[in-house]
Amino acid sequence: MSEQTGTPPPLLSIENLRVEFDGETGPIVGVKDVSFTVNPGETVCVVGESGSGKSVTSLSLLRLVEFGGGKIVSGRLWFRPGGEEAMDLAQMPAERMIDLRGDRIGMIFQEPMTALNPVFTIRRQLTDGLRRHRKLSATEADARALELLQEVRLPEPEQRLKQYPHELSGGMRQRVVIAMAMACRPQLLIADEPTTALDVTIQAEILGLIKRLKREFGMAVLFITHDMAVVAQLADRVVVMRHGEKVEEGPVERIFTEPQAEYTKTLLASVPKLGEMRGKPGPEPLRIPGQPEPVAPKPPTEAAAARPVLSVKGLTTRFPVKGGILRRVVANVHAVEDVSFELAHGETLALVGESGCGKSTTARSILRLVKPTAGDVVMDGQEVLRLDPGALRRARRNMQMVFQDPFASLNPFMRLRKQVAEPMLNYDLARGSELQDRIAFLFDRVGLPRDFMRRFPHELSGGQRQRVAIARALSVNPKLIIADEAVSALDVSVQAQVLNLLMELQADFGLSYLFISHDMAVVERVSHRVGVMYLGRIVEIGSRADIFENPRHSYTRTLLAGVPIADVTRRTLKESAEFKPLPSPVFPVGQERAAPVYDEVSPGHLVLQDD
Repeated sequence: MSEQTGTPPPLLSIENLRVEFDGETGPIVGVKDVSFTVNPGETVCVVGESGSGKSVTSLSLLRLVEFGGGKIVSGRLWFRPGGEEAMDLAQMPAERMIDLRGDRIGMIFQEPMTALNPVFTIRRQLTDGLRRHRKLSATEADARALELLQEVRLPEPEQRLKQYPHELSGGMRQRVVIAMAMACRPQLLIADEPTTALDVTIQAEILGLIKRLKREFGMAVLFITHDMAVVAQLADRVVVMRHGEKVEEGPVERIFTEPQAEYTKTLLASVPKLGEMRGKPGPEPLRIPGQPEPVAPKPPTEAAAARPVLSVKGLTTRFPVKGGILRRVVANVHAVEDVSFELAHGETLALVGESGCGKSTTARSILRLVKPTAGDVVMDGQEVLRLDPGALRRARRNMQMVFQDPFASLNPFMRLRKQVAEPMLNYDLARGSELQDRIAFLFDRVGLPRDFMRRFPHELSGGQRQRVAIARALSVNPKLIIADEAVSALDVSVQAQVLNLLMELQADFGLSYLFISHDMAVVERVSHRVGVMYLGRIVEIGSRADIFENPRHSYTRTLLAGVPIADVTRRTLKESAEFKPLPSPVFPVGQERAAPVYDEVSPGHLVLQDD
């Protein structure tokens, strides 16, 4: 048909793909009867939540799924590189697939640290593929490797070639992985969640880089993601997957403006969009199709605001760096430097910033999970940093934490009932039937069936595990909950449900939240006030409207400018030009930073004067 119309045939045609994995009770279907095409020079985004089959589909194209216990049971994977005769990747001999991987088809993986070999230099990892596929000499391969690092705008490329992966930041490592994927000028680039683990400014640089490389070299991109904002900025066409099946396909404009499938509508409704809270007085839950009407938290009263539940003044936390033969302290990492803020009863204060800015260390310092160097932390009238171990243990009943990874924070060998009961038993809050009733109430409150109480963590999904972690934090009736990236690892619809749950619990129990995140759209949705951190300091703090509608510090503006917007009519993604590494937070022993000075540009809106 393509020859009759004169249009070129698709570069890639997936026809009725079915992939199965061996399970204890029989085969588990990973992908079921999936079909779609990718045309030359086109970006096709495959979207869906965890377990939808999108990554299995991409790994099937390179036959890497076979190394993970998967098997292509049926279907055809037609690949037509450069006008050559179509080849079926599903039937390709293993030796021929080795020739195709990294040559005609490149792949960027989600986690660059696991995609790179920790024992080889960056030079070795870049030149291996060039020498294998392009038969270059060592000198020619070195020259090409340097050229690739310059193409991906890595600073000091000559120095980077000599380094190992652990010596680079996450954004730098991902650029190296992109350079490896681009080394032999592939005609198809597969990108499997390449920006999920990155901060917003680095994510914008990586997405812009992929966009520029696609334009310069005319390659097709198959982009796997669950981030609908990235899809809106990058895609030409969208394939929506759920439970291993394709539920909808179409041009990106139609998918966002006129979605047909109910699942697609739910997915789009679950995405917080930067700017949609403009003019609204406080946090507001997301309305999800098919879900009950959510409850919005009320703003803190004047009386509650006048008596803060948490007061932090001059908090400083430094970590020693040892060196030399005698392992003396030669420098300090200034992780948190002179941080001050207050949190009212029933209020949500969000701390935002890039990885390494000190927001998680601030949270751990408040709870004394790490030892602060200086400062004052007053929790409900108690000086936390001056409490003895027994008093600290009692004080922690009022301040609980929900961690980013619920699987790591739950005991894999303990039933969920016991995990939720454990804090109550530790503080002797309930026993016997009263304890069982309280556990059942908490499971009801976080929206989990009561029969889940008998399960173990591995039997639940990520969102369900996070609900258990929230139930456990609630069990001792705390006044403050610190949520450290509590929703960043969740799929969009599960994330929306957990955010709505947190806001509903705040409305019911008057909880105060210290909400730590690098997702600015989520922060805009849930927070009353926002503090922006950079290099261990709060550079700007104010109401949600102050920060999002009237940002005054240059770093706050940069952070907001890097956020992808889930709106196809507002494509703000710029092609990446320069990589801007963060300054080092390591200072020699004895070197002190000047005390921070803030300008109050409006009541409660403070902006740090530049050093």
